[in-house]
This record gives sequence, structure tokens and C-alpha cells, in this order.
Amino acid sequence: MRLPFLIFCIFLTGHFRLLHAQEGTDTLRFRIVSYNVENLFDCQHDSLKDDLEYLPDATRHWNRTRYKRKLDNVARTIIAAGGWQLPALVALCEVENDSVLRDLTRYSALREAGYRYIMTHSEDLRGINVALLYQRGLFKPLSVHSFKVEKPRKHDRPTRDILHVAGLLPDLDTLDVLVAHFPSRYGGAKHSEPYRLAAARRLKVAVDSIALQRQQPRIVIMGDFNDTPRSKAVREVLGADIPPADLNTADEHKLYHLLARRERIEKHFGSYKYQGQWELIDHLLVSGNLLRTDSNLRTSEARSGVLSLPFLLAKDKKYGGKQPFRTYQGMKYLGGYSDHLPVYAEFILLY
Repeated sequence: MRLPFLIFCIFLTGHFRLLHAQEGTDTLRFRIVSYNVENLFDCQHDSLKDDLEYLPDATRHWNRTRYKRKLDNVARTIIAAGGWQLPALVALCEVENDSVLRDLTRYSALREAGYRYIMTHSEDLRGINVALLYQRGLFKPLSVHSFKVEKPRKHDRPTRDILHVAGLLPDLDTLDVLVAHFPSRYGGAKHSEPYRLAAARRLKVAVDSIALQRQQPRIVIMGDFNDTPRSKAVREVLGADIPPADLNTADEHKLYHLLARRERIEKHFGSYKYQGQWELIDHLLVSGNLLRTDSNLRTSEARSGVLSLPFLLAKDKKYGGKQPFRTYQGMKYLGGYSDHLPVYAEFILLY
């Protein structure tokens, strides 16, 4: 075991900050990122999906030039979100298919980063999915599951699957990562709430199942929930709360929201802007033992945030201030990055 593990660590030093403690224990710092990339479609028609608006001869005039620029924009954002090194794990929402992920990881500015990817293949009518990019030198997938969300009513549109990837970290213990993109607020928040509640219930079933399988579950949940930390889906169904003042009292079988406290106390804090108001609809939830100061894998509220770098923002001409620099404003092409800002958390691993 020692020789492969040593090679494993040597490989990591090219992408991650590896520090050596006096006692001989290694300390590894890495970031995870969640990013809704706003309709990352290729330029080819999928006859089984409603993707016609993202074709060269469609209203949006989505062509190879715009597609390549979009890939480079997403890649630049991911690189920036890592801080001093590339993120170890990146959850992506609104990606169409394997083609766009292959192009993103092989032909964009990420081509030298060595990312691998895992994605869902949902029944969503538009063909959008969720995915997880991972650095194979740090995270070694053991199992992959895609969970379908039951429709509240028989004739409702299908939504995105929930992705669950269990993988090994360098301490040879498992990290369970779940990526979700809940149904939108189309038709109004109240009218559409049952759809998000259904997604939250399915996610909670997955979390409870993991907790039963693991003696000390280490769970990270990321994605766009189309709801805030104070919503019924997040607070009541998932039971995600603000971390306790004494982190060592965190319940290992409970979920905590790394960004909920800031969302509650900061006026203009959010990852998405709707009608002039910033909202936090992109989430980072962790199981309680990832907050404990005596845990060999840990994070905290102070190590998490929304990435709001200047190049990701544009002037909000209608409501004032700034807003995400998006790819489209309605049907008007802007050439920006996304209508969402990424959220991130830094982890410390002792092994």
C-alpha cells in the first residue's frame, strides 16, 4: 500500500497545496466548487430533446464561435474559483451531454488540468443534466448512482436526476458527493414549490441511505436548488441548518449549510439576481463531522463563499449595482459567463 500511496501524493503536488507538518502528517488543502453554467449546449440537434433554440439557424444563432467562447468562459471561471490551485471537485448544472463535457475538459483552457467527469443522462425535456468534474489524483470514484425524482403529478414534465458519486480521498476514506438541480420557479415560487419539495425528498432519501451505510458519513451536497436556504425544501425537508457556534457539537448525521448565515445577515449576498434582488439559490451542504475541528477532513463557513470576481459581473442597467455577466439576456447575446455565480468551499485534509 505504501508505494502506490507515495506515488499518489507526488502526483497531487502539481495541482494542490501539500504542506508537511512536523509530526510527519501531511496537510492537503483543496477547494470544491458548484456552478450553474447557464445552458452549456453544443451546436448539434438531439432528436430526442428540445434543444432547437441552441442551433446555428435558430433565434439565438448558437454557433461554433459562441460555443467555443462559452467553453473558455466556463474554464476560466473554474480556474479562478480554485484560488491558488485548480478545484478538486466541480459540480456543474445545465450541461447538455457528454460532448460538451469532453470539449470542456479536452479543448478549452482546462485541457491541461486533467479533469475527468461523471454526469447524469436525465429525462429532462430540454436535455440538461448535472455533472461532476474531478481531479483523479485526489478523488478516485468507487460508485456512481443517478436518482430519478418522482413527478408530483403523472403528467408533469420530468426533471433532472440527482447525481451521487462516492470516491476515495488520499486518507483512503470515502467522500460522498451529491449534485442536484431542483426544478425552476417557472409559474411562480408557490405554484412550483411541490416540484422542488419532491426533489428535496429524493435527495434526503439518498442522504439517509448513505448515513446508514457509513460509520462516519462524510457528505457534500452541491447544486442549484432554485430556492434559498430558508425555503421549506432546504430547512424542513433536508433539515439543513446554520453551523453551530461550537463546531465540535455538530451532529454527524445532520446537514449544515455553509452559506446560510451570510445569506441571512448580509443584504446583497447571493449567487443569482432576480428583479434587482440577490438570492442564494446555489448551495453547499455538508454533514456535521466535516465541521468538527478534530476531523481529518474539515471545512467551515469562513472557508466558503460566492465567487464574485469583477470579470463575472456586469452593470445592472435596470435595477442598479452589479449582476452576473450572463451569456444571454433574453434572446440577446452578451457573450458573458453565466447568470449564476459559483459558490465554493475550501477543505483541509490531514492524513
